[in-house]
Amino acid sequence: MGLSDIGGAHGPGTGTAGAITDVAGLRVGHFTDMRRPTGCTVVLAEGGAVCGVDVRGAAPGTRETDLLDPVNAIERVHAIVLAGGSAFGLDAASGVVAWLEERGIGHPVGPARVPIVPAAILFDLWVGDPGIRPDARAGRAACEAATDVPPAEGSVGAGAGATVGKLWGIGRAMKGGIGTASVRIGGATVGALVAVNAIGDVIDPSTGRPIAGARDADGTRRVGTTARLLAGDLPPVLQAGGATTIGLVATDAALTKAECRRLAQSAHDGLARTIDPVHTTFDGDTLFALSTGRSPVRVHPVALGAAAAAATAIAVLRAVRAARGLSGTGLPRVPSVDEFEREGGR
Repeated sequence: MGLSDIGGAHGPGTGTAGAITDVAGLRVGHFTDMRRPTGCTVVLAEGGAVCGVDVRGAAPGTRETDLLDPVNAIERVHAIVLAGGSAFGLDAASGVVAWLEERGIGHPVGPARVPIVPAAILFDLWVGDPGIRPDARAGRAACEAATDVPPAEGSVGAGAGATVGKLWGIGRAMKGGIGTASVRIGGATVGALVAVNAIGDVIDPSTGRPIAGARDADGTRRVGTTARLLAGDLPPVLQAGGATTIGLVATDAALTKAECRRLAQSAHDGLARTIDPVHTTFDGDTLFALSTGRSPVRVHPVALGAAAAAATAIAVLRAVRAARGLSGTGLPRVPSVDEFEREGGR
């Protein structure tokens, strides 16, 4: 049994694994800037959604995460932004805020409506011109592109410049990307959307072997980052930051903020199954959780958490399988899984 068989993974348009847009009340849009490449992805919840967050990596770049603490006042958000560009990419959220304000969407505060838009970024400045990064216009463009159909996967949006297996440098890495999945459980839907840009490798959870990750010096063999570390093969330079996997899980089951935080915590189990090592000093791994409350059913919290972990794991695997490799003027040669295997890589 593969991960896509867990919990009735399903959905139109993306094979058997479904998509986060199977959760009623959400729309997703990408903006991709192929000049570098980089980009951003927006998940719109224009009707409002209860939100929680769990940050596990040691080098996060985020916006509005303190607001999501269950003890704080605001209950609902109106969008989540995932972006490349390191801290510069947080500017994409400003474009989303402006787009929502123009449509009268936001939390009512006196005479105004203030859109609540948490965001997280990943570091993709290794590839191309680092002066090119998502900005407010990119966030606005992602909103304009948003639909409720299954979003594109791989080298688009926040996954455009994503890479994995970078502990020994970008020259030995492979291409990451963005992926999505959904699981039906107990009459509710749980979806995931993950931009995979890890220092570690993406692994097959059934075997523990790397699918996409660090390669040997010749670039012909996947070496297994954790195995090499345990053997004493340490990178020559240690630099905090430089990676990060970001994403969100969402459900149509009605949850509180505290329950959303627990759901985000459970979703990190999906990262731990498929990324090795994960939650490192170099990564700012951050997952949000949304509840649209559109389903009338109440799902057991243990089952809901299991579904979140399963959907997240499937989304990670789909992200690297759908990615396209990097090459071209000013870009390092970073093969995708498909390219690496077609060229005889092991």
